[in-house]
Amino acid sequence: MVTTCTYNSRALASESSVDDVLMRARRIRYDVISLAETRIRQHFNTVYGTREELFLGTCDSREVGGVGALVNTSFSMNIDSLEQLTTRIRRLRLKRRETNPVLGIFVVNAPTSNYDEEEVDAFYMDLEKFYREDHTFFNVIIGDFNAMIRPTRTSEGRRIGTQVLEWNEQGDQLAKFIIAPKTIHGNSQFHERHPQRWT
Repeated sequence: MVTTCTYNSRALASESSVDDVLMRARRIRYDVISLAETRIRQHFNTVYGTREELFLGTCDSREVGGVGALVNTSFSMNIDSLEQLTTRIRRLRLKRRETNPVLGIFVVNAPTSNYDEEEVDAFYMDLEKFYREDHTFFNVIIGDFNAMIRPTRTSEGRRIGTQVLEWNEQGDQLAKFIIAPKTIHGNSQFHERHPQRWT
């Protein structure tokens, strides 16, 4: 089992902001943390003595986006590859020993509702294309979708759970993406405690 979570970092340009993320990460049990909105201009990869590996991707020319991953290297899988597919999508492939990659983790940061519809559509088209082209045994998509989603039932069964109270237009886009490649929206399958906010 791989434990994943998302942290909306809102810029990791300074050493103190990276230290803050590392300090927060050490308080929880995780294997991979998706870092959204890193907003850095150059790729940054480093290994820490605490068995953590940090990968940060670049943002676009407007200093928007940028995604990264913090990987706890003490868990049983090895990093096969990490590639930045766009400024909003990265793919981390993990494997066991010398086998082919068995787990693909897409780390994403979707445009907010402030962006025009074409940019949001392009993000989801890119994500669906990369997801369909990936041939690892299991795929997981984690990150910040900037969306609130509503329950949706398809002829194949429930893809989006019933534990959702609010939705927005971005949520409709996310729902279309979930149904097209027949994925499952995990957050909506579980009851959310009220003091917490899930995205």
